[in-house]
Amino acid sequence: MISRLRPLLPRSLFARSLLILLVPIILAQLVATFIFFDRHWDNLVNKLAYGVTGDIALAVDFINRFDGQPNRMQELLDKIERHTDLRLTLDPQTGMSKEIDNRGMVNAALFRHLALRFPENSFTIIDRDAEKAAKIRRVQVHTELGWLQVDIPQRRLESATASIFLYWMSGSALVFFAIATLFLRNQIKPIRRLSDAAERFGKGQDAPGFKPEGATEVRRAARAFLLMRERLKRQMRQRTEMLAGVSHDLRTPLTRMKLQLAMMRAKGIEELQEDVHEMERMVEGYLAFARGEGDEASEFVDLSELIDGLVTNARRGDEREIKVSLPEQLRLELRPQAMRRCLGNLIGNALRYGSAVAVTVEETENNLFIHVDDDGPGIPADKRADVLRPFVRLEESRNPDTGGVGLGLTIARDIARSHGGDLLLTDSPLGGLRASVRLPR
Repeated sequence: MISRLRPLLPRSLFARSLLILLVPIILAQLVATFIFFDRHWDNLVNKLAYGVTGDIALAVDFINRFDGQPNRMQELLDKIERHTDLRLTLDPQTGMSKEIDNRGMVNAALFRHLALRFPENSFTIIDRDAEKAAKIRRVQVHTELGWLQVDIPQRRLESATASIFLYWMSGSALVFFAIATLFLRNQIKPIRRLSDAAERFGKGQDAPGFKPEGATEVRRAARAFLLMRERLKRQMRQRTEMLAGVSHDLRTPLTRMKLQLAMMRAKGIEELQEDVHEMERMVEGYLAFARGEGDEASEFVDLSELIDGLVTNARRGDEREIKVSLPEQLRLELRPQAMRRCLGNLIGNALRYGSAVAVTVEETENNLFIHVDDDGPGIPADKRADVLRPFVRLEESRNPDTGGVGLGLTIARDIARSHGGDLLLTDSPLGGLRASVRLPR
């Protein structure tokens, strides 16, 4: 039962909290309303119907015992009407109406008490549209002088307490709903601000002005988030500084080794020189990896212009075809230098392994995809998760023409994830590999 109702429940915390507050109140009001109408209203209607039928019975008794002149009958009816608030009309020629309406609580009570005072088939209740519009109920009762038509005003059968009660219940419910909505909205705001700050931090953006506020539990969560953010920033900063420091320190001995090897004429010197060059490429890769996690500030950038600049640089000195399909303008908040490094690595990989490259942008409701396609050999599906790990290369040779040190895709993925997105590797329509950078909008 609960599993069937779960899809119908609201998703937001605000709606769920409001539901938790309002459902018990509404149920309590429904129970109170049921008790009121089942007990108080039913008893009140019965008592009013009892009084009205007693007045009708008294009027019928007076008419049956009337022995005066016929022209004094109207005076008798006027006196009865003046003291009972019932409009009486005696018509000896009118027959009994065949329509009997005992629907509803009031008519049912009226019919029940009339049946206790008059014989069967000697009375009827008429409830036509005209009578409803005039707010009266019409009863016909048989007398010795003809049929007596009685028009009963609504005030004789119904009490204003019912409408007052309904207005009070409805009004109090609306006031409570307004107060609960205002209160809950103020309580939910700090949670939304915390969620927005966490989302911005996940995208590599800053959340200026964020501070703990709201209820005690929300403040505690906000303080925990701020401490976590500072720890993560400190760890990334320490990692970046360590990689940059190690890479910088390695450059000095490598430079000395290059100078010494250049002065030597020993056998096999070419292999040693190649080893030094390989170490230099590794050091450059470490530095690029370290720069990818820097403290560059986010700003709004025209992504189409950024990609177009990268493609223009890649075309220089390269005769291979690079197709580009971009919107005229696509502004997005990101770290421009990091994104240039990310897309530059992907375009460079595509040019290294393929003869034709295509760069396209796909927009969805919540995400933006930048596809870099090539017609190269591609990467097997079971190896795509491995190549995203640092220092992993499918090409195991040390040939500099077949790849770097295994950090290009890793750097691209880390930059995409630091923007709240990811790097996806799939099959390309060109026959090779498609590297897609997903960015949230």
